[in-house]
Amino acid sequence: MRVASRATLWSTALSATLAVVVVVSAGIGPVPVPADTVAKAVLETLPAPQFAGGRVELVTPYAFELKQSHRAIVVTIRLPRILLGALVGFALAAAGTVMQGFFRNPMADPSIVGVSSGAAVGAVLTIVAPALLPFGFGLEAAAFTGALITAFGVYAIATEGGRTPVATLLLAGVAVQTFLGAVISFMLLRSGESMRRVVYWLMGNLDNAAWADFVPVAGVPVLPLFVLGCFVVLLAYARDLNVLLLGEEEAAGLGIEVERTKRLLLAVSAVITGAAVAVSGVIGFVGLVVPHVMRLLVGPDHRVLLPAASLAGASFLVAADTLARSGPQELPVGIVTAAVGAPFFLFLLRRRRVHEL
Repeated sequence: MRVASRATLWSTALSATLAVVVVVSAGIGPVPVPADTVAKAVLETLPAPQFAGGRVELVTPYAFELKQSHRAIVVTIRLPRILLGALVGFALAAAGTVMQGFFRNPMADPSIVGVSSGAAVGAVLTIVAPALLPFGFGLEAAAFTGALITAFGVYAIATEGGRTPVATLLLAGVAVQTFLGAVISFMLLRSGESMRRVVYWLMGNLDNAAWADFVPVAGVPVLPLFVLGCFVVLLAYARDLNVLLLGEEEAAGLGIEVERTKRLLLAVSAVITGAAVAVSGVIGFVGLVVPHVMRLLVGPDHRVLLPAASLAGASFLVAADTLARSGPQELPVGIVTAAVGAPFFLFLLRRRRVHEL
């Protein structure tokens, strides 16, 4: 089967799976909502283009007779959290897939160049000492800025003479993560009454999700479009990433601009990871385990693997968050992803299914 056909088939199947997971998740909670009611409520929120007076306007063409309480629960409370979880899972799995191919290392994940640690420093600083930041610099903005500064700082440290050896980049990332971990620990000691909030953010959570998290500007959902734009760039370089798996010398011999491609892949992966971490906190194992599972199912071709892993990551995080909020006491979703991901990763190790790429 041709690559395009395989990519379309897997993407269609995983998109349908994601839709089912979203509907099921939106119906689960202290007040159960029937699946057909959830589906109708979701359809009511979907915009569609409409031509009027020579202009294109987005309208919601569907309207159903639903209980107002059910509509409010699904649309106002649960759906923003579910969609944010899907967006974060999509971004982390996409970045994890690229990082594993970039480093040719099955242990690579989106935070390998210090993105998560940098975001954590920015977020914790906002909570513990907001006076040190510029006026109006909120938690998400500080976390995103910290992620980017760290990622590009690691790149600058590892680059010499216009070349960035992958091994040097990896070691620089480990060193910077260790240093930033010490900074976070110091701020925790000085956090006082803010410690609970800091620890909760570091665990990763989606419980305060709202439609405002998508940062609508003039009716445009900026965050989803931003993540989708980064994903499109990564997908456009999927073939080059395949060639890089052969080694840098071989890739250069086949016409790939190695350093330029590495810079772009690293930058876009850092940006998409920073955006995800900024709105959700540090959520581990999504970008590590999901790409492994999908690689076993669809193979190593990133033209198929990247969209498949991204959609699977979205479904996985939505399902994990549903489990996190379904118990007698709500848990940060990062605890659930770690509790599920770590044993599964050990299972892969025991089965010798984790190997060099």
